[in-house]
Amino acid sequence: MFEFASIAAIIIIALIILLFVLGYVKAPPDKAYIISGLRRKPRILIAKAGIMIPFLERKDLLIVKQISIDVKTNGFIPTYDYIGVDIDAVCKVRVMTEGDVLIGVEGMEQTVRGIDLAAKNFLNMDEDRIASALVDSLQGNMREIIGTVSLRELCNDRKKFGDEVQSKAQKDMNALGIEIISCNIQKITDENDLIPQLGQDNMSQIQKDASIAKANADRDVAIAQAKAAREANEAKVQSDTDIAERQNQLAIKRADLKKQEDTAQAVADAAYKIQEQEQLKAINTASVNAEIAKTEREAELKEKAVAVKKQELSAEIERQADADKYRRQQDAEAALIQKQKEAEAVRYALEQQAEGIRAKGEAEAAAIRARGEAEAAAMEKKAEAYQKYNNAAIAQMLVNVLPEVAKSVAEPISAIDNLNIYDSGNGDGAASISGMSPVIMKQIFDTMTEATGVDLREILKSQTIEAKRDKHIKLEVDPKSEEIVSDKLSKIQKEILDD
Repeated sequence: MFEFASIAAIIIIALIILLFVLGYVKAPPDKAYIISGLRRKPRILIAKAGIMIPFLERKDLLIVKQISIDVKTNGFIPTYDYIGVDIDAVCKVRVMTEGDVLIGVEGMEQTVRGIDLAAKNFLNMDEDRIASALVDSLQGNMREIIGTVSLRELCNDRKKFGDEVQSKAQKDMNALGIEIISCNIQKITDENDLIPQLGQDNMSQIQKDASIAKANADRDVAIAQAKAAREANEAKVQSDTDIAERQNQLAIKRADLKKQEDTAQAVADAAYKIQEQEQLKAINTASVNAEIAKTEREAELKEKAVAVKKQELSAEIERQADADKYRRQQDAEAALIQKQKEAEAVRYALEQQAEGIRAKGEAEAAAIRARGEAEAAAMEKKAEAYQKYNNAAIAQMLVNVLPEVAKSVAEPISAIDNLNIYDSGNGDGAASISGMSPVIMKQIFDTMTEATGVDLREILKSQTIEAKRDKHIKLEVDPKSEEIVSDKLSKIQKEILDD
């Protein structure tokens, strides 16, 4: 049972496929397929596909593309002015695929689709049969229109005649479901060859009109030329007049401008002369002032140069003097230190000798107590003598050093080859140079006093008679040593004054 049902289903499906294949319909754009049978209103397929049930429905063809129909009168048809004409026209028609039309007698019209009417009248017909079916109606309408127009109107306005034929015939075509696209007159002939004569008449009229038009045109041209010449002459005269007036005004203007220019030039020349004189005066004054300023400047520069030169020389002398002074101070300090060391060595030696003698005396006193007090007194006096002799010896040694110090002080000054001395006019320049040695000696004494603690000036003063008298101090000094010291001091003072 299942197999039978399957076979039946397969058969049904195969039949459906077969019916689909056999009933498939596809209409092109220029043809309409009318499918009828099962429905009261047939189906119309144009440029689309559809399904037709085989054996139950049928398919019919309707041409819907544009068809050309040659419409002729086939004989001479009298016009409105009773002239027989033979007309050859071409009409373009097609089936109304869209839109409805009214059919029936007046008062009983009904609206029907144009394609339904065409299907009833032209179903399964080819183009020739459709054209043959329509040509009679088109010829009849064209003949009727010919009787309403004259030969001249027909020849002069063919388009109007074709539009009237199309408009009149369209009413008959609506009942057939046909649309007239256009109606064009191709050829018109008459039985008496009047059309060429109308052409000649028209030609004569045209020639006449042309001659008249040409004459009128020539006249208008001549009038226009004369008018143009007159206007040109007037314009030329006016232009020449205007030019002359403008030239005259220009000459007057130029004269005024020249006058103004000459006046301005004269004023400018005078002003220039005045300005030139002022400039020359200013230049001369400036030159004189410049020369005066230059002279004053040169004098000032010379004075400054002299002052600078003086300052340089003074600075050089001072610098050299300071250097020499410093060097002398250093040498004097070195020599003083050396002498101090020697004096200290001598003092130390004497002190050591005194200590040795004192020790020896004490030793002898210890050994020989009998001579103790006498020898002790002798030793005490000898010690005092040594102490006194120590101050004199120191003074003598310092005096011995003084010539060397004075010589060292004088050496830097004696080494100067050329020395320019500037003073204020009262002779203090040379005096300042000669007074430098005592100042330097004083500084040396001060330095020795600070370095050794021995005041040489006090020692020397203590040896003078006034010191002995005033202080009642009696120094027992060897006369020979005192004479030596006095001689040394005299020589030092002489050497300092000579230098």
